[in-house]
Amino acid sequence: MDSRKFREEGKIVKLTTNTQVSVDGVMQANGGRDPVLDPGMERGGWARPLFDDQAMTFVNEFYQRADAFLFGRRTFELFAGYWGVMEPGSGPIADALNTRPKFVVSNTLTDPGWADTTVLSGDVKKAIGELKTRPGGEVQVHGSGQLVRWLLSNELIDEVTLLVCPVIVGQGTRLLPENGMDEALNLVDTKVFPQGIVAQVYRPTGRPQYATD
Repeated sequence: MDSRKFREEGKIVKLTTNTQVSVDGVMQANGGRDPVLDPGMERGGWARPLFDDQAMTFVNEFYQRADAFLFGRRTFELFAGYWGVMEPGSGPIADALNTRPKFVVSNTLTDPGWADTTVLSGDVKKAIGELKTRPGGEVQVHGSGQLVRWLLSNELIDEVTLLVCPVIVGQGTRLLPENGMDEALNLVDTKVFPQGIVAQVYRPTGRPQYATD
C-alpha cells in the first residue's frame, strides 16, 4: 500500500466512521433521489435540507482531520464520480478526498481510477488490521453501510459518529440490520445543531451487559 506517512508517531491508526442516519435508522439516499442507484427508493434527499452552516462546518472539519479514507465499492464509485472530478480549491471535502490516500474494499475492482487509491481484496480483515497497526493517524469511513456493518462485526472500528437527522423516512436501507451483533457503546461527545441534527460520537466497548432478572 503506497500512502503518505501518518502524522502521529508512536500511535496506531484510529478507524472512525461518519454516517448520516434518520431517526428510524435509514442511511440510504440521504443526499438525493436517484432511481438508477436506488431503485424503489422514493424518499431520497431527506438529510440535505437539514444541514445548516454549523452542521456543515462540523462535516468539513471532520473530513479535514482525516489522514486517509476507507470505502466500500459503491460509495467509492459515487464519491469518485462526484468529489473526485473537482478541481483543487473546490472546498474542504473535495480537497481532503483528492489529496489523501484512499482505500477501497473490493474483490472485483482492478482499476480504481481515482489517484492515490489502493484496492483491498482477498483477506480484507488482515489488510485492514495491518493498516491499523501503522504509525498513528485517522482513517475515516463515510457512508459505506455494508462495510460499516462488516467492520463492526469484526471489531475493527474505534469510533462511531452518527449524524442523526430529525426525520422519520420510513423507507430505505438502514445502517444496522434487524438481526445482528450486539455492541456496547460509550458516548464520548454530542453536539446539537440549529436545524435539529444531533452528532453523537461513540466508542465501542465490547459486549453489552444484560439484566438477569
